[in-house]
Amino acid sequence: MHIGQTNYLPLSGPFFLSLFGLLSLVFVLVQIGALQFAYRRMGLHPGAAWLLLLGSLLGSYVNLPIVHLPEQQVVSGQVIDFFGMKYVVPIVVDWPGTIIAVNVGGALIPGLTSIYLASRNRIWWLGAICVVGVAGVCHTLAQPVRGLGIALPVFVPALSSAIIALLLSRRHAAPLAYIGGSLGALIGADLLNLDKVQGLGAPIVSIGGAGTFDGVFVTGVIAVLLASLTGARGPDGRHSGAAT
Repeated sequence: MHIGQTNYLPLSGPFFLSLFGLLSLVFVLVQIGALQFAYRRMGLHPGAAWLLLLGSLLGSYVNLPIVHLPEQQVVSGQVIDFFGMKYVVPIVVDWPGTIIAVNVGGALIPGLTSIYLASRNRIWWLGAICVVGVAGVCHTLAQPVRGLGIALPVFVPALSSAIIALLLSRRHAAPLAYIGGSLGALIGADLLNLDKVQGLGAPIVSIGGAGTFDGVFVTGVIAVLLASLTGARGPDGRHSGAAT
């Protein structure tokens, strides 16, 4: 087994480029000031927020192996279509079985950002409720897919977290949506379904990787849109709208 084979883009080229295009649009809107107040409402500096999204996108290439499950035969070098999204199964040589890994861009970065937002906005309990709600939805809709692992329709984390966040708190809807969508997808779709991955023939099952990464990434964008549409206030209690 070559360790470098655990690193690969989770989506096919056109779909990955579409997410990069979405990120570029966010960057332009931040530069012209259209979304700066939205990020500040979330408790993030606009520049730092864009770098986090960029880091998440680029970090999706990196998987950190943690567990090895024996497998008689693994799928290699395929593109799997699931709910209109095309996920890449890497080409592997001399593979020992199924590798459980943690994706840097889809798990580590969103996870750490969620903890920061919960602390910054002092919404630990609301965040926990939102995570539990989204995790329940994601766990119900996630499906084991041969050769891939666990997959989830792309907009499930973003839409479910947005609805639950608005019901919990309009003021903190944006950070709650990010926290709930990110951690809820990782827990509900990936972690709670790890018992189902053996026997799927997937060479790599990446927590926050192929199957859930796109949903987690879109959640970050939806959270920003929520911040721009709601009259939320910043963590200091003052309105954080555009400067006059």
